[in-house]
Amino acid sequence: METASTIDPAEVAKFEAMAAEWWNPHGKFKPLHQMNPCRLDYITTQIAAEFDRDLAAPLPFAGLRILDIGCGGGLLSEPMARLGATVVGADAAPRNIPVARLHAEQSGLVIDYRHTTAEDLAAAGEQFDAVLNMEVVEHVADPLAYLTACQRLLRPGGLMVCSTLNRNAKSFAMAIVGAEWVMRWLPKGTHDWRKFITPDELYALIRQAGLDPVDRKGMVFNPVAWSWSLSDRDLSCNYVTASVKRG
Repeated sequence: METASTIDPAEVAKFEAMAAEWWNPHGKFKPLHQMNPCRLDYITTQIAAEFDRDLAAPLPFAGLRILDIGCGGGLLSEPMARLGATVVGADAAPRNIPVARLHAEQSGLVIDYRHTTAEDLAAAGEQFDAVLNMEVVEHVADPLAYLTACQRLLRPGGLMVCSTLNRNAKSFAMAIVGAEWVMRWLPKGTHDWRKFITPDELYALIRQAGLDPVDRKGMVFNPVAWSWSLSDRDLSCNYVTASVKRG
């Protein structure tokens, strides 16, 4: 006798539609797609330097276990897996996980996606060589507690890459007025400007959490070229940091 399937085709279709949205470079996640090459450039360079890996080699991150916190649909998790890393993608939003799993499956990638938090992973004793903590810290209720959980998730010698938004008049104009109100790249209310964190504040929080900040760069949007690039000097809006857990 054939076993009845528990799969609901309507639910699968819904997730497929959401997956298409997450991975649509012209859809609601367009800003992330535009920023992603810039983010990946920084992340891969920092990991390669910290763990002495040659990015030109096949599967340069083989043997590294990487956590992508706030993974969404997997825009960072998938490139890390393609570079050979063992990847755990975690997100507090439950609907993102089936979407990410579906796209990874369609892409032929094995990624361990979980509906969980940094705190729960740390409590379970999980350990990683690198934690990608991109555009999350400005959304949490207690940044220090959150960054401390990220520190606990790192092995000695591990690397955390953390990006967020500076808090100043320019970031309000760019991220709130521009991205949410004028361009409508993001739904209104996506960001709370009061929760944005200056680079010096983030460095202080990272140190309090037990990590050693080693680098920071700005991620700058050029409206003429309509592209993002890294900057040593301009940290006025989006910026990214690298920190190490000393052994």
